[in-house]
Amino acid sequence: MPQEGKSDMERIGLFREMGYISIGDKYTSSYNRPFNESAQKSKQMMPGGTKVKSALQVGYFDSQYKRIFEKEAYSDPVKLRRQFRLQQSKKNMGKAFLPSNGEKKPSGLGSCYGTLSGPVAAMSALQVPKKPYKSPGKNILTNPLKMGTGYGYPNVTLSKQYPYTADPFDRAREIRKKEVAAHRSMLKGGAFRLNLYPKELFDTNPYKFDKPLPPVKKPEEKKKETQPFKPSSPAKKIGGMKSGTFDPYPSHSADLYIVKKPKFATTNKEGKIFHPSPGPKSMPVKSIITANVNK
Repeated sequence: MPQEGKSDMERIGLFREMGYISIGDKYTSSYNRPFNESAQKSKQMMPGGTKVKSALQVGYFDSQYKRIFEKEAYSDPVKLRRQFRLQQSKKNMGKAFLPSNGEKKPSGLGSCYGTLSGPVAAMSALQVPKKPYKSPGKNILTNPLKMGTGYGYPNVTLSKQYPYTADPFDRAREIRKKEVAAHRSMLKGGAFRLNLYPKELFDTNPYKFDKPLPPVKKPEEKKKETQPFKPSSPAKKIGGMKSGTFDPYPSHSADLYIVKKPKFATTNKEGKIFHPSPGPKSMPVKSIITANVNK
């Protein structure tokens, strides 16, 4: 008989069973395992010590000191500077420019030496004629301050006391009445009214009904039946003769016994059952987090 389900190899997703690397070896944990075993066996590379820099060629990679320039001509920088200065002086059209005089420094306070204007001429000692002196007059004389706050005390402020003026209670109303009466006396007729007042409809409203409506008819009260409802006959129970159903017992129909043909599995030339090739299988993959932890 064919096997039901898939084998273990098909469920894992491998084409064949992988071989074992070691059998019966002792387990060594990752904590006790050395990081690099080859570094602890046989001879290792032994580098030399650091060299101290000195005037010799010992601390450099090259065995002989190499110059940047070899067999170059000697050049005097002072001589080259003088030759350049002579070449620049030949370009001058005349003699060298010399200022007329040097800068003058003042000799002290009140001295005009070194200024652009020069000395100032002396002024005459005579006085300029002035207008006769006129006294500005006496200051304003005021009375001493009056006692009181100003509220309820007469003659305390600078201005005089305000006179009493009568203020009737309905003064605004009377003034308004006079203005309305004067306005109506100036009118010649009634209010101006246009016939073009906007209406809801162009014509009269056809749905408007001016006649009074008839009285509302009261609905007739139906008499309620006080007798309880009784079915015609009690419900029948379903039995072997189907007496409680709406339809009678169905008549028996004779059916011929038909033997079902067995289904044969499709086989190849060798007589084996044909199994279709399975789809792509998944491979167990370790997580990146566990890989980093193992490292």
